[in-house]
Amino acid sequence: MFTPGAIGTLNLPHRIVMGSMHLNFESDPRALGAFYAERAAGGAALIVTGGTAVNREGSGGRTYLVSGSGAFQEAAGAALEAVHDAGGRLALQLFHAGRYAFEETYGLRPLAPSPVWSAYSRSTPAAMNPEQIAQTLEDFAGAARLARELGFDAVEIMGSEGYLVNQFASAATNLRDDDWGGDAVRRRAFPLAVLAAVRDAAGPGFPVIFRLSGDDLVPGSSPPAEYAALATALAAAGADALNIGIGWHESQIPTVQALVPHGHWLPVAARIKAVLAEHACPVPVIGSNRINSLGQAEAALAAGQVDFVSMARPFLADPRIVAKSSAGRPELVNTCIACNEACIDRSLGTEPVSCLVNPRAGREAAYPLEVQPAGMRSGPAEGSSRSAPAGSGPALSRFAARPAVAVAGAGPAGLQAAATLASHGVPVVLFEAEPGIGGQFLLAGKVPGKADFLETIRYFEHELPRLGVRIRTGVRVQAAELTGFSHVVVATGVLPRTVTLPGREMLPVLDYRAAFAAPAALRALPGVAVVGAGGIAVDLAHLLISPTPGRPETAQQAAERFAREFSGPPGTDHAGITLLRRGGRIGAGIGPSTRWAALQALRSAGVRMLTGVTVRYLTDAGLLVSGPEGGDLLIPADAVVVAAGQVENTELARGLQAQGTAFSVIGGAASAAGLNAVRAFAEGLECGTALAAALGTHRDSPPAERKKAPLP
Repeated sequence: MFTPGAIGTLNLPHRIVMGSMHLNFESDPRALGAFYAERAAGGAALIVTGGTAVNREGSGGRTYLVSGSGAFQEAAGAALEAVHDAGGRLALQLFHAGRYAFEETYGLRPLAPSPVWSAYSRSTPAAMNPEQIAQTLEDFAGAARLARELGFDAVEIMGSEGYLVNQFASAATNLRDDDWGGDAVRRRAFPLAVLAAVRDAAGPGFPVIFRLSGDDLVPGSSPPAEYAALATALAAAGADALNIGIGWHESQIPTVQALVPHGHWLPVAARIKAVLAEHACPVPVIGSNRINSLGQAEAALAAGQVDFVSMARPFLADPRIVAKSSAGRPELVNTCIACNEACIDRSLGTEPVSCLVNPRAGREAAYPLEVQPAGMRSGPAEGSSRSAPAGSGPALSRFAARPAVAVAGAGPAGLQAAATLASHGVPVVLFEAEPGIGGQFLLAGKVPGKADFLETIRYFEHELPRLGVRIRTGVRVQAAELTGFSHVVVATGVLPRTVTLPGREMLPVLDYRAAFAAPAALRALPGVAVVGAGGIAVDLAHLLISPTPGRPETAQQAAERFAREFSGPPGTDHAGITLLRRGGRIGAGIGPSTRWAALQALRSAGVRMLTGVTVRYLTDAGLLVSGPEGGDLLIPADAVVVAAGQVENTELARGLQAQGTAFSVIGGAASAAGLNAVRAFAEGLECGTALAAALGTHRDSPPAERKKAPLP
């Protein structure tokens, strides 16, 4: 992993590439520069930008930059200065959306090899004529020429993920019968022509990376063997590296979601690498998708599967993932959990991209790093009883010269607030009623495919003590115990919403927290009815269909689960599990890039999902409901789980208000309506920053993050 490598003439100190991400704030040079600077300073030796459209027809939407425009040149200047000043290198991705473009962006009908309906853009593109093909090739060349003139260190041609170049290579979207399509050889013509145009325009010695699809995962598309042949042709034609992508927006097999096992798609890149070796084409192969730790990258590189590893979202979660790992401190890495909620889901719209577990991502200019205070303690988190008042005595003796803040609740909002305050030099004591920190992330971490949520807890278990936060778990702190603190951040979260079920004495009735605590016992029952069908209910159902609910998956079990859920026929194994919802969609609130996959996992196991039903009462045989047409329906059940939403836990806030203690309320304790972890983490950052400023510890002009930075 830390062996130097080369992509053409570009020498790099290690084998980790920061992959391309469309950010939706490329038109803000200050934000873009700050974003890239922090990652270059943190060890990202080569960064690939989000896609820059080579012409307006190829734009992916109104937040995309177009090569040659004033907005592009301003953004490029800021990004280049930031990355180069921090010691990194920047590659520009050359992009054309093809049939994935939107006509409303510029009033231009999307262009593609053939007029094949796009379920993504919900339109039928126009087939490109020879003149439009020639102009598009010239536009790729012009964008490459400009990239070199501006000072980019390389370019990457976007030829994967179902965009224009990939569309020409695919039998599913290239229905032509001319020089540009009709058989496997002619389907290669456009990708090779784009490479030739870019190579000629960029000039000799300028590194050109080609992002190539290894498998489209779309029915009727070209088989992987065709892409392996294309890879050989591209290598022979002068590509300096092949970056292997997987899947399209229209694919019905997940590629980047948490449900995908770590490194699942690396064998696709490995096969292409093997084919190149057979043909004596020693071009580096870059592997990507669902690699979220440098340990996984090291294993892939050591096994010879790939020559470089591209990681995108992990650099959102932790800009210093490389620096921390190379320093032997992986426990300090804030791990990407592949939730997609603040990154991919936002990139599909117009909201600026960020990161659920790192709400500073994309807002580095607004929330600059602070210099860490000296002398912070670095011991482990500690459990404690409530024997001594938290606001006096030994708990605060070392904080004598500074006002201390109490944070009540160690779920996402409280963890982020505590970390933010401590990073500004504010002494913090964090109280948590449960035996450990993490809040509802502890529940999520039990769900198949979501074990990485526990990595977030691991990160805070190490990061908070490093910052000097004193953690007191097993303490249900009361308002009277907090009078010695200058301020209290109430992050006590939510409680399950109670639902009155007539006849509840007929069957066991549990709330969702009790169900997550005993999944094996529930799984053993012939029938389980879940009242409510939001994200928590979907997660619970996924847990209950697991062969070993509550136990961590092995790598082999994760691979078997993925194959069972997304490659096998629909099953009936768990038809005894029924999700019930009065209104709305099953899984409402789950992000669009994940919801369809989560529901597919349940369908594969035969889980019943009903909407438009009204619960009437329980019987000894199950749950009687009224269906959408008004008739009665008996849901056979041996137990009922209520997962019908949440309410704010306001007990502590009411007590603080009554006694006149200064406090702020964040996360679920402030509002359970529309609550998700993105909002909770963001409110922790915002509250912590504002409170630190109010307490007078904020530094108005922190040192700029420009050069290679020390840990953390």
